Amino acid sequence: MTSTHETTAPAELDPANPFAAPSTLPYGLPDFAAIREEHYEPAILAGMAAHRAEVEAIATNPEPATVENTLEALERAGQLLGRAARAYYNQLPSDSTPGLEDVQERLAPQFAAHQDAINMDARLHARVRTLADAAEAGDLDLEPDTAYLLEKLLTRFQRSGIELSPQDQDTLRDLNARITSLEASFGRKLLAGANEASVLVTDEADLAGLSADARAGARAAAEARGQDGWLLEMQLFTHQNVLASLENPATRERVQAASMARGATGGETDTREVLLELARLRADHAQLLGYEHHAAYIAADATAGTTAAVNEMLGRLAPAAVANARREAGELAKVSGAPSGSDGADGVAAADWSYLNEAVRKERFNLDDAALRPYLELGRVLHDGVFQAAGLLFGLSFTERADLPGYHPDVRVFEVFDSVEPGEPDTGLGLFLADLYTRESKRGGAWMDSLVVQSDLLGGKPVVVNNLNIVKPPAGEPTLLVWDEVTTLFHEFGHALHGLLSDVRYPSQSGTSVPRDFVEYPSQVNEMWSWEPRILKSFAVHHTTGEPMPAEWVDTMLASRVWGEGFSTTEYLAAALLDQAWHQLTPEQVPTSVDDVLPFEAAALAAAGVDFASVPPRYRSTYFNHIFGGGYSAGYYSYIWSEVLDADTVQWYAENGGLTRENGEAFRRKLLARGGSQDPLASFEDLRGRAAEITPLLERRGLV
Repeated sequence: MTSTHETTAPAELDPANPFAAPSTLPYGLPDFAAIREEHYEPAILAGMAAHRAEVEAIATNPEPATVENTLEALERAGQLLGRAARAYYNQLPSDSTPGLEDVQERLAPQFAAHQDAINMDARLHARVRTLADAAEAGDLDLEPDTAYLLEKLLTRFQRSGIELSPQDQDTLRDLNARITSLEASFGRKLLAGANEASVLVTDEADLAGLSADARAGARAAAEARGQDGWLLEMQLFTHQNVLASLENPATRERVQAASMARGATGGETDTREVLLELARLRADHAQLLGYEHHAAYIAADATAGTTAAVNEMLGRLAPAAVANARREAGELAKVSGAPSGSDGADGVAAADWSYLNEAVRKERFNLDDAALRPYLELGRVLHDGVFQAAGLLFGLSFTERADLPGYHPDVRVFEVFDSVEPGEPDTGLGLFLADLYTRESKRGGAWMDSLVVQSDLLGGKPVVVNNLNIVKPPAGEPTLLVWDEVTTLFHEFGHALHGLLSDVRYPSQSGTSVPRDFVEYPSQVNEMWSWEPRILKSFAVHHTTGEPMPAEWVDTMLASRVWGEGFSTTEYLAAALLDQAWHQLTPEQVPTSVDDVLPFEAAALAAAGVDFASVPPRYRSTYFNHIFGGGYSAGYYSYIWSEVLDADTVQWYAENGGLTRENGEAFRRKLLARGGSQDPLASFEDLRGRAAEITPLLERRGLV
């Protein structure tokens, strides 16, 4: 069938385009010094055309299907498209421009049509099916990674509609095109809305409590936008870090209100109409493929398997988490001096929680984020924390390459080396790009991307990127972190390690190419090293005096870890349950009016037992980019699902001696290196020696 969304592409790409040939820079790093905004679209369009021609040659090959002429040929196809698209989709959220956003609007439906053209190709499916039948009959002996590749290919065909009628396939193509366009639209509106929601403070007295360097950053942010005063920019989540420091209740309330209103204020940045259409079309898409709803479609291809399994776990955790949060609220209410109800929560507004929490931490644990920040300087945390842990565990070392260009002046490029035999030179493993500062052109949150994926088949070595949103201080001033930013840095580097330490044959199985509810597992494990005493004492050093963080502070930090888990678990579970509520709807059940969005949200939170006003969801529906603009629709539960594996692995490390090279090598060899080349739960069980148990998570979260 001919789609109405077929790709139109130039006959060939201009040789002067930087993507026309593989990059000659080390490890295939895109030559960002040469790449311009206008290079992306023609390269991607030419890449689609070349990829489709390569697939056509595979589908029409008169020779009988073999691993080499079908599976390996598919893995080799699309290299022009891959290098252009990976660079583009890395830069789009990291350093967006109106021009790049326009390109996305034009390309989103074409990308969907391109994937559909491949995944609904009956000739291609027949060749893959022939190989599967031969393997099942015992006539074809496959290596385990090839057998797994074949299994996942057949699943992809089925989930893409290969078994539908031609008419239903056309309907599915239209749905896919519209869904991808809406996801792009949500992201654009969200970025503009976050900038719009930034809180401008014109009286410095209203910033009482905010550290000098944080004020300087806010001043610089205002100046960058041509405003007079101090600009408190929005982070992606509901809770804003500045709330822990601001002494003025009115300022805290302004920040909280601005954060929670994003996407529901009317005008160009309102996301409600987009998210409603997305929810409805995703439900249509799922039902067309034979699934009850979108959540069922997502769970079926994840390690969870079913929405019943997801609901059971979230339902098991929610009551205990909310009970913990209410107990914490009772403690905070005592500090606030406000009257409280029977559960101790009525006197604690969401805007005041972090500020009061700091008071309790000071009283109970003698901890103060403002006092800790001078000991948490970014460069030290990166080199003596994140990099040192990777060296001790995996034998990695890092050398900054100022000669290699990033896509923005803030991007730092590091060459990663892998240790070998004593006396031998270390082996170049790949590149790590760190893009750590917030800016107006970057969407909120933190994430990892791959610019080049590891693959023995293609000879590729990994090039990975970490993005964070740390407020940039004025020139010459140190970048001082709050503790959440430290753990985020370790977390995202866990994703980077998953890409850097991949050791697979096929590019589609490289690194983080695993189910969504498994991909967060290695990154969550890596957070443990931020708390490991040897590592913590190494990077927690005063940025001016060089004095280590007082030993009693370190001990107190370690002892205080369970405090606050009620808040963090409840805000997370509220968001995960909200995601499931939207995506367990049939098309007829999706609200039809934008005025129904927030009431639906309130009813969903109440039904799940997490409607606790003092602890709003980590993301409200209207700025929930993970599920409406990113790849986590019906999959935000993945973080806690992965944390079951993470907490069990932390216990494994403890049982086997903790931070040792031997343990790191086992984790690398049995899990990180395998990427998506086998069932990821099999990788976990190979490491742990058994299936995962939930008890370590319950203990960590204070839920027992």
